[in-house]
Amino acid sequence: MTEVALVTGGASGTGLAVAERLLGDGWKVAIVDADRAALAEAEDMLAGEEAIFLAADVTDEDEIAEIFDQAVDAFGPVTALVNAAGLRREAPFEEISAELFRQILEVNLVGSFIAAEAALERMGDALAVVNLVSVSGLRANSGHAALGASQAGVRMMGEVMALELASRGVRVNAVACGLVEAADSPAQFGAEGAWLERTPQRRAARAAEVGAAVAYLLSAEAGAVTGHTLVVDGGFSVSGLLRDG
Repeated sequence: MTEVALVTGGASGTGLAVAERLLGDGWKVAIVDADRAALAEAEDMLAGEEAIFLAADVTDEDEIAEIFDQAVDAFGPVTALVNAAGLRREAPFEEISAELFRQILEVNLVGSFIAAEAALERMGDALAVVNLVSVSGLRANSGHAALGASQAGVRMMGEVMALELASRGVRVNAVACGLVEAADSPAQFGAEGAWLERTPQRRAARAAEVGAAVAYLLSAEAGAVTGHTLVVDGGFSVSGLLRDG
């Protein structure tokens, strides 16, 4: 059976690393992103691969439906969805506007919901979904009230999907990331030094390591894994008092 994945937010950073890993594993991949310039760069970089590059806003149901149909026309039924599209903004709680809070929820949570609904409607015999979330959805981090709320929502939505849809051959998991260093960009969060001080491994995860985690959860080897959150954060989310050195 042809393995067909859609990766939202797949034109840069961690999403691109996921797409590259899946292509390397023999998947056909539809790379979806709202950033047309990034899509063009990704298309140049991945020339010759079994990939298509589609511009869409994950919060727009009509656009998402259209690009999912294009992916099915090109490759066949959807067997995997990776929700990597996300909006990250840091601000103290009292400085967050309701407008910004709604925007972050709309992109991160509602956007993931819209893509998941579209994938379900176009799946074959089975579907694996992986939601990329921040560890700020697992534990409180200063400045991440809106981000954390959205990511906790994505994680819980995935767990409910895993519960309700297992009988249909649907698996839903999450990869929770801490500080991530992409090959061509700095770590994804501000205050990098503060994050590293609380990370037992004292380093950011590599984007390729996140891609490997996603690839595992999409694979047949993870056939009995659903409703799970795989944490890739160098130990940040479990750290307490750290020794010097």
